[in-house]
Amino acid sequence: MFIDVGDAKLYATSFGPRSAPAIVAIGGWIGSWELWAEPFALLSERWRTIAYDHRGSGATVAPVDSITFANLVTDLFAVLDAYGIETCTLAAESAGAQTALGAALRNPKRIERLVIVDGMYHRDVPPDTDPFLAGLRKAYPVTLDRFVQRCIPEPGCEHVKRWGRQIIDRASQDTAIALRVVSTDTDLRGELPKIDQPTLVIHGDADAIVPIARGRELAAALPNARLVVLPGAGHVPTLTRPAEVAREIEDFLLNRP
Repeated sequence: MFIDVGDAKLYATSFGPRSAPAIVAIGGWIGSWELWAEPFALLSERWRTIAYDHRGSGATVAPVDSITFANLVTDLFAVLDAYGIETCTLAAESAGAQTALGAALRNPKRIERLVIVDGMYHRDVPPDTDPFLAGLRKAYPVTLDRFVQRCIPEPGCEHVKRWGRQIIDRASQDTAIALRVVSTDTDLRGELPKIDQPTLVIHGDADAIVPIARGRELAAALPNARLVVLPGAGHVPTLTRPAEVAREIEDFLLNRP
């Protein structure tokens, strides 16, 4: 369904029993809810799973100048309200981690647990010297091609690369640039000790976009986090290793208080 939030129409979808505890998921950068499609196909047998296209991704429609960190966080709570979800486990992939962590800081009572998959929560390169941002501006299709190749180093995944490229092709150049700037301008490192929800950090040790060292740093900075390393996995294990991701999430939810 589409959810009206100010000048945006957010596309969201839900699976699983309505009476079950909810897992809500956010994609990364210009990745739509489809980044969570396969893990949710498995998890929705036991859990209510909800995912949505954040501003600048998928089927969501929003003005480019409305893509701000504050609005991305506000949108998450608008999705919860639209589905009548009072509390949830909040899952996020890549740059979606910033929104998830921001939501946990803004209204911790509504976020019971966090799952962060290959999370990008700060960048060290300012926008005016960011080579990736320069590539988006000067050679957009080529830059996306290279991004997909770097995201998925696993062998035998050409079909996943094709799918991933189709997912991110739904974003416009302007929205891709806006989301990159927002993620570069947002640095939550100083706020991490305040986030005490139980957190599962999943990270591939072959991630060339967000190195495994960042995953270790995130897990160490959060007061109540556990790190799971996926050997050989790249940046989007929700696409390339969905069964493992789903299994780790289910174990976390069933066996951690």
